[in-house]
Amino acid sequence: EVQLVESGGGLVQAGGSRRLSCATSGFTFDDYAISWFRQAPGKEREGVSCIKSRDGSTWYVDSAKGRFTISRDNAKNTLYLQMNSLKAEDTGVYYCKVFTYWGQGTQVTVSS
Repeated sequence: EVQLVESGGGLVQAGGSRRLSCATSGFTFDDYAISWFRQAPGKEREGVSCIKSRDGSTWYVDSAKGRFTISRDNAKNTLYLQMNSLKAEDTGVYYCKVFTYWGQGTQVTVSS
């Protein structure tokens, strides 16, 4: 059974940092690209970042470029999202996703 468990969310002041983690199990982690999504209040879920499995190449939504860094630890089957210079508009529930599976999400609230 595929399981994705996000953690690391919380309340942070604008300009601050937060590191999210997504612990995974139930599949061969290093065989798959894996992504972070977020859903802000009243908005649709959007892709934030993705990291491929083999070459580790990454993609970021424009609003995250230069501030967020996605990484993966294949030995720990864990995905990370380091978020710096946080803004109020980064507030939302952050989810990790692999193929059709989603985690339960972790709330990030950025106070301005």
